Amino acid sequence: VDLNRSGVALMEIVSKPDMRSAEEAAAYYSKLRTIVRYLGTCDGNMEEGSMRADVNVSVRRPGEKFGTRTETKNVNSIRYVRQVVDYETRRQIEVLERGGVIDQETRLFNVATGETRTMRSKEDAHDYRYFPDPDLLPLELDAAFVERIRASLPELPDAKKRRFMKDYGLSAYDAAVLSQDRDKADYFETVAKGRDGKLAANWVTTELFGALNKAGKDIGQTPITAPMLGKLVELISDGTISGRIAKDVFAIMLEGGGDPAAIV
Repeated sequence: VDLNRSGVALMEIVSKPDMRSAEEAAAYYSKLRTIVRYLGTCDGNMEEGSMRADVNVSVRRPGEKFGTRTETKNVNSIRYVRQVVDYETRRQIEVLERGGVIDQETRLFNVATGETRTMRSKEDAHDYRYFPDPDLLPLELDAAFVERIRASLPELPDAKKRRFMKDYGLSAYDAAVLSQDRDKADYFETVAKGRDGKLAANWVTTELFGALNKAGKDIGQTPITAPMLGKLVELISDGTISGRIAKDVFAIMLEGGGDPAAIV
């Protein structure tokens, strides 16, 4: 018996059929992953199996009702979500243009070839023979409970992006980069608090993120704490050091941390 998921809750989020392209599907999935990471309900690590997508695709001619859909299971990257939608769209159109019929089925994605293949036929809901479990009572959540949960939610990515643009004068691009990950957003806010927001954003996104990417590290592994990088930004802002000297100080901090004022 495989017990590797014992005690781990499964959260399934089902969208309506209102996406019209691979890019829309990928954008939706990317935003969903960002939100669950902000909430702390899932780490969103697709390559580890923490989050997967079952990609449903159907095609239709303009004005017609939705076509028969296929479901490609366990897609484990945003790039693969795009590929599945693109491939299935082309495949289904080719089948229909040859006069064929789309089978309602479950498919698998081959990452090596970029193609999907049949896994099994897909039953309609009544074929699953669902029935109520007498030991599981109905769960009814009243409006007051839902509102309490809503009120307890943290600031979500889109709201944080708008606030970064308003409070710190950031561009839409910089605000998006800094708000897409909660740890990065918190780090930036500590650096920028009471300081030049645009300058802080530049040092975080360009210098720090660049150094971390080169070293293969994430924000949680940075040797430079946010308060210390904030002090460096302050030294630049008040004219104590130039931007060129600041880069030399930053390199020293990157090697072993430390207070930039003491280094200067």
